[in-house]
Amino acid sequence: MQIDLRSDTFTKPGTAMLDAMIKAEVGDDVFGEDPTVNQLEAFAAEIFGMDAALFCPSGTMTNQIAIKCHTLPGQEVICEKESHVYLYEAAGIAFNSACQVKTIEGERGMITAGQVLEAINPDDIHRPVSSLVSLENTTNRGGGACYDFAEIQHIKEVCLKHNMKLHLDGARLFNALLAKKESPGQYGGIFDSISICLSKGLGAPVGSVLLGNAAFIKQARRVRKLMGGGMRQAGYLAAAGIYALENNISRLAIDHKNAHRIAELLIEFDFIGRVLPVETNIIIFEVKGKYTAKELVARLKQKDILCIPISATMVRMVTHLDISGEMVNKVLEALKSL
Repeated sequence: MQIDLRSDTFTKPGTAMLDAMIKAEVGDDVFGEDPTVNQLEAFAAEIFGMDAALFCPSGTMTNQIAIKCHTLPGQEVICEKESHVYLYEAAGIAFNSACQVKTIEGERGMITAGQVLEAINPDDIHRPVSSLVSLENTTNRGGGACYDFAEIQHIKEVCLKHNMKLHLDGARLFNALLAKKESPGQYGGIFDSISICLSKGLGAPVGSVLLGNAAFIKQARRVRKLMGGGMRQAGYLAAAGIYALENNISRLAIDHKNAHRIAELLIEFDFIGRVLPVETNIIIFEVKGKYTAKELVARLKQKDILCIPISATMVRMVTHLDISGEMVNKVLEALKSL
């Protein structure tokens, strides 16, 4: 039995989700006539108390559409230096929006209102206009860390004062909401746009949803088309997203518990250094002494446990709905054997 802890993107639809997909009523979504896509978009917008939503193939696309809609060529986007929009979206901000990026060194992937204020460019023709702040919650490279909502409110105040938009890469936002006991409506009321991913911990095979006001989503739909994101009978995929939102949010607590179990054991080993605080379903830890990160990953692979080295010294594990308590027991046994 292989235990895949490389990412929560490795989840596969269960029987009930597959059944919902097979039975989906579909149409042509480019014409706006796929009823299941329309249902998903309306449902997601309702959850967050926002006007409208747009179903897209990926979180990279939802993020890049949002950035394109919020900026003009030659402007600047402010984000944390290890943000997904900066590190893992193939220079999309430069390619799609012709914008510069100013990165901030935050704490576990999170930045403060004070840092944002300091990063804003002065009104100077030599400098790009600072037009957008992009936050990530939870933070991928920060080990699944969650923002304090009060800090987000402070960042929003800075954005309003300086006529800037605020976007959220909420690929794992439901993990954060559960961990912090917050509501989607809090986020819908403060961000100009939100991207949520359905194909990570929520277990859908494909798709992300972009949320915003009606005018923003109308513009986003046009940008999705020019990026090649218009899909036809996409309701088969949207049905999985509806099932995920209806059934798989509260169970994320199981993933968090499993991640804590692994992290609690890791700190006992002399070949493990720093373990980032675990708030959700991501475990990032330092390897030292008798193993390098690659060597430890290779040893675990021999035991049918998959994880990834994210640097020469750091390893990442991610729990998800396809990781059972029994599997976690096997991971713990394997670690003890090292």
